[in-house]
Amino acid sequence: MSFVPHRRTALPALAVASVLALSACGGGADADAPAGAKGDSGFNTSPDQDRIRAEAVPEIAALVPEEIRETGALTVGHSSGGAPPLTFYADDDETFIGVETDIAQLVSDVLDLEMDTQATSWENLFLSVESGQYDVAFANVTVTEERKDLYDFATYRVDTVSFETAVGSDLTEVTEPADIAGLSVAVDSGTNQEEILLRWDEQNQEAGLEPLDLQYYQNATDYYLALQSGRIDVYLGPTPSVSYHAQVSGETELVGTISGGGEIKAEIAAMTLKDNGLIESLNAAINSLIETGEYQEVLDRWAVDAEAVSASEINPPGLPRE
Repeated sequence: MSFVPHRRTALPALAVASVLALSACGGGADADAPAGAKGDSGFNTSPDQDRIRAEAVPEIAALVPEEIRETGALTVGHSSGGAPPLTFYADDDETFIGVETDIAQLVSDVLDLEMDTQATSWENLFLSVESGQYDVAFANVTVTEERKDLYDFATYRVDTVSFETAVGSDLTEVTEPADIAGLSVAVDSGTNQEEILLRWDEQNQEAGLEPLDLQYYQNATDYYLALQSGRIDVYLGPTPSVSYHAQVSGETELVGTISGGGEIKAEIAAMTLKDNGLIESLNAAINSLIETGEYQEVLDRWAVDAEAVSASEINPPGLPRE
C-alpha cells in the first residue's frame, strides 16, 4: 500500500496547552518556578531558553547563496500547530521553543546568519518554502519521493512513531500487526502512522484476525481523555511528542516504537526549495554540528537522542509515492 505524502500531523495548540497544564499540576514543571528553571519533567518551557549555540564556520557560510547572505538572516519556517518537544510555545505563549528551533539556531550559527523564525499552518509551510518566503523549514518534515519533486532535503533525525497506552493497560508491547488486532486505536488522519495502521489492519484481516477500530479526534486533549477513560486502547503518534506527554503527565507509557515508514526507514529533514542552492550549506552545517557535538547536546536536551543520525544526507530515498 502506498504512503500518504504528508508529514505526521503536529499537535494542535490546545494540545500543547493541555500538556503544559499537566506539567504545572500533574508532576511536571513547577508553575511558580523562576524563568529558566526545570520541573520534574526535566524540560525548560520558559521563554528564557539559554540555547546551545555554535561558532560560525566561514567555509560553510561561504556556500550560502549570495541573495540570502546579503540579508544576513536565515528565514526558518515552523509549523504553528505545536508539538512538544518538537516546536511549541514557551510559558509566555509567544516564544517558539523545542528541538526543531534549537537545531535551526545551530545551523544559522554555523552559516553566520541570524535566525528569523516564522510560524505558520502546516499547509502554508510548504507553500511558503515553495514561494521563497521561507528559506528553509525545520518542522519535523518527513522525506518523501513526491516532495522531492519540489524540495531539497538535508536529513537530521530518524523518523519514528510510538504506541501509547494508559498506565496499567493490558497492552504491554506492540511489535507487529497481530499485537493490536481487534483493538481501538487513535490516530491522526492523513498521516504516515495512519497509513501504517491501514496496512497492518489489511494484513490482520487477511490472516483471519479481528479488524482494527480506528478512531479520529480533533486534538490531543480528546484522544488522551479517550485513552484514560478506556474508550480507546492505544494511540499511535510521533515518538518525541508521545514520549514528552508520557513523561510530563505520568498517566501514559510507550509500549512500542517503529519507523515512521512502518517497514521502511523514514527520515526527518530540513526542507528548502529545490535547486535554490541552499541545500549544500544546510547539509554541511548539520554534519559540522554532528562532528563538534552541539547537535547531540540539543537532542539530549529534549530527550530525542534515540532519533539521532550519524551523518546528514542530501535527498535520500523517501517514502514511496502513492
